[in-house]
Amino acid sequence: MRAEKKNLIWVIIAAFLCILGFYSYHYLQAYFQTDEKEITIGLILDGDESTPYSRNFMRAVESVVPEYGDRVSVITRCNVPYDDVEKVLLELIGSGCDIIFTNSYGYADKVKYVAVQHPNVEFCQATGDNANTDPVLSNYHTFMGEIYEGRYIAGMIAGMKLSELIEAGQISADEAYIGYVAAYPYPEVISGFTAFILGARQTCPTAIMRVKYTYTWTGYMREKEIAGQLIKEGCIIISQHSDTIGPAVMCENCHADHPVFHVGYNQDMIDVAPTTSLIGTRINWTPYVSDAVRAVMNDRKIEDVVKGHVNGNDIGAGFEKGWVEMLELNPAIAPAGGQELIDRTIEGFINGNVHVFSGEYYGYDPENSSDTISLRVEYIENREASAPTFHYILKDIVIIEN
Repeated sequence: MRAEKKNLIWVIIAAFLCILGFYSYHYLQAYFQTDEKEITIGLILDGDESTPYSRNFMRAVESVVPEYGDRVSVITRCNVPYDDVEKVLLELIGSGCDIIFTNSYGYADKVKYVAVQHPNVEFCQATGDNANTDPVLSNYHTFMGEIYEGRYIAGMIAGMKLSELIEAGQISADEAYIGYVAAYPYPEVISGFTAFILGARQTCPTAIMRVKYTYTWTGYMREKEIAGQLIKEGCIIISQHSDTIGPAVMCENCHADHPVFHVGYNQDMIDVAPTTSLIGTRINWTPYVSDAVRAVMNDRKIEDVVKGHVNGNDIGAGFEKGWVEMLELNPAIAPAGGQELIDRTIEGFINGNVHVFSGEYYGYDPENSSDTISLRVEYIENREASAPTFHYILKDIVIIEN
């Protein structure tokens, strides 16, 4: 009889705990649940799906459609000139957009101007650097992945390939030339090619870089032409901070009297350059876009929802948050040990053990030669902003040619 009472007590306790758990679950669910509203997303691009840079943004915005279903709709405007962006912004606002993403630095000032007039719309400017300058607006935001990390690793792979060619006797140590097709002499571009050559120097100490500017972001023929010029000047590796596949196509189809390989940006270019495309890197815009949309759906501040390094209304991140990615290492031409080096260096970035802008290097500001820098004291890129700020030309390494 005593045993039966004891069992009954345990049954009552178990039933009580089940009831308590049931009501606690539903109470907490009701307490924390938010009714996500339906929103319209606007996307303004300086290119279209044929340009890898703009396609990257389209991919990020498209990814939120299956994630949020019929709660979102998207309006995209491609190939928008900088001078026309204000008109296009107003069209999107008139179409009911709740959040608008713009992908080019050249849009930033006009986007912020429109944001002042439309405080109920959120404006997210990629690669911008003016979110925290007067006037600071609660509805204007800037963001960018810390792409120097990917550039550095891509440079290390390029250097490995050069060293492999030197060891095989196909080129000499003083022929380890890297050519870089660059859009403009902006800090974003200078930071990128500097990280690239510093990475290459880690695996090929004799590597030298030649940089030529296109003065356009989306000039396929111009990029292809400059890549050809660099190849004729003896460059073995061609890389780029420009938005089309022109340099990759040139590398694949040139008839040089020396080996030629390509390192890409924004998209895997093995399909257009199967015998010459080594590797590439890209910013993954999806983490920011997805969380920014979620914030607007739930009437929350974007910087409280997006995961990254927050500085006022500006956010950036690197490998540790999935904002930067290495693209496929071409197995047909990859240097031995390349993938292991990539994995090891990514882990080093995540743990804070990789120091890119550091060493026995000296540089100068191309717009003010009296402004110089020594990398004996490490320069911490993206410490204050998501947009790159390193703007020095390293002496004896980078040769600027126009």
